[in-house]
Amino acid sequence: MTITTAHIPAIVALIAGILILIMPRLLNLVVAIYLICTGLIGLGLLKWLHM
Repeated sequence: MTITTAHIPAIVALIAGILILIMPRLLNLVVAIYLICTGLIGLGLLKWLHM
């Protein structure tokens, strides 16, 4: 399986879901980090993730 930029949101969501199940208090932190990373990638500020 080749991992492309299209797989990154799914991988991040899977990891976030597992962390939230293990430690529910991390919900705010996980959501905030996910939204910030998704926004930076969407704006093109993290060009090394765009392949």
